[in-house]
Amino acid sequence: MGIVQSQSIKNTFITFFGFGIGAINALFFYTNFLGKLHYGIVTTILSGANILMPLMAFGAQNTLIRFFSHYKTQKEKEEFLTFMLVLPLVLIIPIGLTFYFLYDPISQGWVVENPSLKPYFWLIPLIGLFMAYFEVFYAWVKVHMKSVIGNLISEVLVRVIVMVLLFSVHFNWIEKSTCVYGIALAYFAQVIVMKIYAISVKRPVLRFVIPENLKDIVQYSFFIIVSGGVAVMLVDFDKVMIPKYKDISLNSLYAVAIFISTAIAVPSRAMTQIVAPITAKLMVENKYDELNDLYKKSAINLQVIGGFIMILIFLNIKQMYLLIPKDYSGGIWVVFMIGLSKFYDVLLGNNNSIIVNTKHYRTVLLFGVFTVFLMIVLNMIFIPIYGIEGSAFATLITVMIYNTIKLFYVINKMNLYPFTIKTIYSLAILIGCFLLFYFWDFSFHPIINIGLKSSLISLFYLLFTYKFQISEEVNKVVDTVLLKIKIVK
Repeated sequence: MGIVQSQSIKNTFITFFGFGIGAINALFFYTNFLGKLHYGIVTTILSGANILMPLMAFGAQNTLIRFFSHYKTQKEKEEFLTFMLVLPLVLIIPIGLTFYFLYDPISQGWVVENPSLKPYFWLIPLIGLFMAYFEVFYAWVKVHMKSVIGNLISEVLVRVIVMVLLFSVHFNWIEKSTCVYGIALAYFAQVIVMKIYAISVKRPVLRFVIPENLKDIVQYSFFIIVSGGVAVMLVDFDKVMIPKYKDISLNSLYAVAIFISTAIAVPSRAMTQIVAPITAKLMVENKYDELNDLYKKSAINLQVIGGFIMILIFLNIKQMYLLIPKDYSGGIWVVFMIGLSKFYDVLLGNNNSIIVNTKHYRTVLLFGVFTVFLMIVLNMIFIPIYGIEGSAFATLITVMIYNTIKLFYVINKMNLYPFTIKTIYSLAILIGCFLLFYFWDFSFHPIINIGLKSSLISLFYLLFTYKFQISEEVNKVVDTVLLKIKIVK
């Protein structure tokens, strides 16, 4: 896949490195240093900011990628970039004013159940602003096919700063409340560094001109606001709703379980950084045979890699929970349900990139609105009864329905198919792994147990995946490794 494979591999390593830092933070430092209350507060604030981000960005991050290839001259591109930098202010200003003047009424619904959240609630729109402009500058880097350094800033910088903050709490250098505010500053640092890198990649020449295709840009941006909101709500809205019905400390338990299961989607996040602009370019050039090939390759590659991560998590989850404080136990079922929803996401490859670049995106928007409504209703029903397990179940149902709708829509409207017979073979290998390894464990320390069991699982999974040639790209990587260690001549 050329540049896709090269940058995807680099992005995957960077994303996993960042995820590793995040895992240490989420599973050990947050749980041991910050405590359930403030961990729950941080989870709620960041989830709220993630929900606001698509609104405050006005869809500019996706609109930039979608329309950049339409402009041919350097002057047109400079005018378009300038417009994309200004566009988010259309919603940032009114949202900021609304929070400023109506802070108490807006926060009241959450503060009544959890008064400890009130001093920090104002951080939600502020961090949402930082996230929004970070995505705009990141998109500028992506359209110039320079996603690797941008991915490093995206995945590593904030997590390293958070790690330093948590250590500072542990050594009593700062208070826990100061750490919460410090996390907000970490997102400010992230957007500043990304801005500097984006300028170094291609210094923008500010040309304040309204594009001729303004109507198309604004319509598409509105779609991204809603579709991006749908995607974010499927990930974060449950963490915002839990404190509305339950104690905010439960969000810390939920965050631990969510973080574990999110590892399944890490390869997808890495590949999307470079696949998204290529998908847009192929659609502009009407190269649908190449697009269909990219669709299938991205789907099977992500299924193999994401499935491997999922099976390692599922088969070691009981031992993983023995490594974190007992106060955070009770989230195993959340891991299974959210894990399955993440795996369904990766099964569809670059499905989302195709949809947001097609003329049919407005219809899919209606499905997204319905899905959000369904998710809210299901959370309102299940959270009061089953707590965090109920929220995870609501998320699983809505993700399954939404992804199935998008899948069939792409098949029916564009005649693009992500699945082949290898999809079934790969699923069979995953099921075989689960049945073979789930019902037994070594009687050692959890770390040794996880290491030994993971080694056996990896051997079984990789052997059968390689033997049945499920993924050409994965097999090439394996062959390269084998050649380097001189197993194959």
